[in-house]
Amino acid sequence: MKKITVIGLGYVGLPLAVEFGKKQSVVGFDINQARVNELLSGKDSTLEVSPEELIEASLLKFSSSIEDIKDSNVYIVTVPTPIDESNAPDLTPLRKASSMLAKVIKPNDIVIYESTVYPGATEDVCIPIIEKESGLKFNVDFFAGYSPERINPGDKVNTLTKIKKITSGSTPEIAKIVDDLYRSIIVAGTHSASSIKVAEAAKVIENTQRDLNIAIINEFAKIFNILGIDTQEVLDAAGTKWNFLPFKPGLVGGHCISVDPYYLTYKAKDVGYQPEVILAGRRINDGMGQYTATQLVKAVSKRKIHIDEAKVLVLGFTFKGDCPDVRNTKIVDMIKELQSFNMNVDVYDHWADPQEVRYEYNIDLINELKDGTYDAIILAVDHSDYKDWGEAKIRKLGKENHVLYDVKYVLPYGQSDLRL
Repeated sequence: MKKITVIGLGYVGLPLAVEFGKKQSVVGFDINQARVNELLSGKDSTLEVSPEELIEASLLKFSSSIEDIKDSNVYIVTVPTPIDESNAPDLTPLRKASSMLAKVIKPNDIVIYESTVYPGATEDVCIPIIEKESGLKFNVDFFAGYSPERINPGDKVNTLTKIKKITSGSTPEIAKIVDDLYRSIIVAGTHSASSIKVAEAAKVIENTQRDLNIAIINEFAKIFNILGIDTQEVLDAAGTKWNFLPFKPGLVGGHCISVDPYYLTYKAKDVGYQPEVILAGRRINDGMGQYTATQLVKAVSKRKIHIDEAKVLVLGFTFKGDCPDVRNTKIVDMIKELQSFNMNVDVYDHWADPQEVRYEYNIDLINELKDGTYDAIILAVDHSDYKDWGEAKIRKLGKENHVLYDVKYVLPYGQSDLRL
């Protein structure tokens, strides 16, 4: 039986390590000692894995020491793949992980990458680093696979084992080994792609397609707002047709949907093709934070509320509901735009880690809500708590004359003053 190391213990790596750890020896490796200590204490701040599941994974050990992974023969890399300020792929975490692997890899070992990349990145960027720094030859001394992650943070229904897994390998023999490895834990089964590049491409278009679908609905919403038509009512009516796709307007954040399209367009430009539709969708979705802020400012002005120094409460900061993940949240774009109008913005989100929000975005979350305080309230994230509160409790937070903006359709139609 293969001894596995999972490198990176975030939203993707931890659930994977836990599932393997229920059946065989696994080392969960992360360079962040604080994260390792947290997991050793039986807690997961991402809330992807319960304390009970951590106990159930009795064959899983956590470490930040490279010495503890030297005797593994399968290394699964699940590090982040972000974009930089110019929306170009930032492969720094992948490069560093590959460089570290070069120090421990041995003949006949297999490296499997799960991080989302553009087609060709595994073999053109990662593998050469391992070859150069280890002195081993690819597909002679060591081998590779690619199996893109499909984790949906916060989703307790579509969990890791219930989502079909794409697998691939650098040779037919390795492809089968990789497929068998994942098939041992994935109840939903696997799909063996013909090559690493096909698997990479499949992953990157999954989120690009979703991004474009949301972009067209966002554009519909902009048009319907001008026409004075409620977008959700239009979508409900259109949704009575069997093949109408049930997407909703909103802010598109997170580590996948708002990032992955840029990996594909980067590679497209690199080979001489200028993408049009994909980037058009990105422009629409990237601009929704500013758009929602502008819509609120207009609504406040119509209520004869003084915009300068108006107090605004933003309910929710994570990139999606009932999830602590604040990576690439687009709520921050809305906040910055509101502040540009000299509005005073308070942000409340009990799901988010205040220290992480302060470190990543220089925003201090408030931890207490006071009634009768705000000129405007924005329901920015559809946390279940806000749905349970209902209109009356939320409106009590506002002054007698205030605007309630429901960006995420938390409340039934007619209970807010403004909807996206």
